[in-house]
Amino acid sequence: MQLDFLKSKKFWIEFLIMTFGMLIAAVAVHFFLIPSKLIIGSISGLAIVIYRITGLSVSISSFILNALLLVLAYMMVGKKFGLKTVYNSLIFSPWLLLLEIYFPIKESIMQDPWFDLLCFVLIMSAVQAVLFKINASTGGSDIIAVILNKYLHFDIGASITITGFAICSTAFLVNDIRLVIIGFIGTWINGLIINNFSESINMKKRVCIVSLDYKSIQEFIMYTLIRGVTLYEVTGGYSNKKTMEIETLLTKDEFAKLMEYINNEQINAFVTANNVSEIYGFWIKDKKQYLRRKF
Repeated sequence: MQLDFLKSKKFWIEFLIMTFGMLIAAVAVHFFLIPSKLIIGSISGLAIVIYRITGLSVSISSFILNALLLVLAYMMVGKKFGLKTVYNSLIFSPWLLLLEIYFPIKESIMQDPWFDLLCFVLIMSAVQAVLFKINASTGGSDIIAVILNKYLHFDIGASITITGFAICSTAFLVNDIRLVIIGFIGTWINGLIINNFSESINMKKRVCIVSLDYKSIQEFIMYTLIRGVTLYEVTGGYSNKKTMEIETLLTKDEFAKLMEYINNEQINAFVTANNVSEIYGFWIKDKKQYLRRKF
C-alpha cells in the first residue's frame, strides 16, 4: 500500500525529469564551470574553491556539502521536497564523477570565461527552473534559496542571488578580482534567468469575458475545461444593458480552446486576457484525479 506511488505516471515522469535534469546540470558544471575556474554562486562553485585549496575532488566535496544541506531541506522545507532533493543530490555527484572519468577536461572549451559563464548560467538556470516547478531542486545553494523563499518570502531569483553572492565571496581566496567579478555577474544573471524561466513555466492567463451569452461560455469553462469561474454583474456604457462578466484563470492551451469555442459558436463576446505568473489558493493540476475524487 505504501508503494502505490510507484504506479503513478506522475512519479515516473518526475523521476525521469530529475534524473535527466541532474545529468544536464553535471554537464554544465564539468564542461563550463570547472575548466573556466569561475566561482559561481552554487555549491559546485564552493566545491571548486575547496578543491583549489585542499585538492579534494569537486564530486566528493559536493557530495559532503549537499549531505549537510539536505538535512535542512528535510526539516525546514518539507518531506516531498527533501526526498526529491536527496535523490537529485545523490545522483549529481556520480554523474559528475562519470564525466570526470570518461570525459576528462582541463582547459576551457570556449577559451573565454564570458562564454563559459553564459553557457553555464543558461543551462543551469533552465534545469533549476524545471526542478522548482516539480517541487524539487538541484540541492546545495538551491536549498538555502528555497528556505529564504519560504520563510522570508523573497522571490526565487532573489533568493538564488543572495545565496550565490555569499558563496561567490569565497572566490577571493583562490581567484583574482577579475574572475571574482565575473562570478558575481554570473550569479546575478542566474537569478534573473531563473525568474524568467519560472514565470514562463508557471504562466497562466487571467481571462475576462463580457457577453450576453455568458451562460454557454460559463458551462464550457466549467464542464469542458474543468476550471472555476467568477461572475460579476456589469452594465454596458453605451447600451445600458445588464449582463455578466466572467473571470477565469486558464493555461495557454485552455485559453486557445476557449477562443476556438467562442469563434466556432459565433458568440458575440468582448474578451481581455493578461498573463499571471503566481497563483495562491486552489488550482487544479491533475484534472483526472480531481474528477475521480469529485464524482
